Amino acid sequence: MGEALGGFALGLLLLALGGDSAIKGASGLAQRLGLKPFTAGLLLLAFGTSLPELAVNLRALAQQQPQLALGNAVGSTLVNLGLTLGVAALAAPLLQRARMHVPLLVLLAVAALALMVFGLDGAVGRVEGVALLAGFVAVVAVLLRRARHEPQAVQGAVTAFAATRTGLGLNLVRLAIAIALLYYGARWVVAGGLALGDAWGLSPLLAGLLPVAIGTALPEIATAVVAARRGHGDMVAGHVIGASLFNLLVIVGGMAVLQPLALPASFVKLELPAVVVLALVLYPMLRSDHRVGRGEGAVLVAVFGAWVALELLLL
Repeated sequence: MGEALGGFALGLLLLALGGDSAIKGASGLAQRLGLKPFTAGLLLLAFGTSLPELAVNLRALAQQQPQLALGNAVGSTLVNLGLTLGVAALAAPLLQRARMHVPLLVLLAVAALALMVFGLDGAVGRVEGVALLAGFVAVVAVLLRRARHEPQAVQGAVTAFAATRTGLGLNLVRLAIAIALLYYGARWVVAGGLALGDAWGLSPLLAGLLPVAIGTALPEIATAVVAARRGHGDMVAGHVIGASLFNLLVIVGGMAVLQPLALPASFVKLELPAVVVLALVLYPMLRSDHRVGRGEGAVLVAVFGAWVALELLLL
């Protein structure tokens, strides 16, 4: 048990370091190739922070553990919406100046509903996986189109997020380091997550939903709290919603394209509806006064806690 926890914790640390190195390397190379800093920052903010989850899921698939990968993808979405955003708002109210968050949140709810429909027959097939990936391309198009109309303060914050040196050699080294860290981090997280699941009586699906999804989110939660205290509420919400879309559309869609993906009935009845519920709870917070206050953060954490309690009760 102690060895599994130690390996799991070390894997989480390597994933966090690898994800940070990957974001810096990708941003530097993208800008060197001519991509505007704002565009690079926008894409990396929304989707680049999902790289640790992606590495874990690729490792799980390589280990013939698609249910752990599925649990992690959907579980990470729930953690993002409930725990990451909620804890950040408890640390400091999140001012929302960006206009793109509300339509992206609506698209997230649509993606969850689409997955529920696809899963009614117990599986997500290759054609449905292609549809999810196509949906992601549409989301990126919407994001880039709407981003041009964001306030200057928002554009400046996103541009600052992408700021890094653009030397070719430096960024190739960053990416090489990132690949190594993500590989070994994912290896230890998957092995540790499965071992902890066995010790706690959890199936691979629940191990992905709970300890692995929550564990991989811990560095992101810490980053979100720091960003909230610095007044970067837009960045926190952008990461949370963008990463959630990436999880449902790219990770689940990509897994289904590789091989038809079994979707347990509980996902149609509990986990994916929980994503929709959290999106509906968050919608008026972003729509009304354009801020997520401490009380609203407490509501998000409470909804997330209720979902975890229900999962454990149904074991």
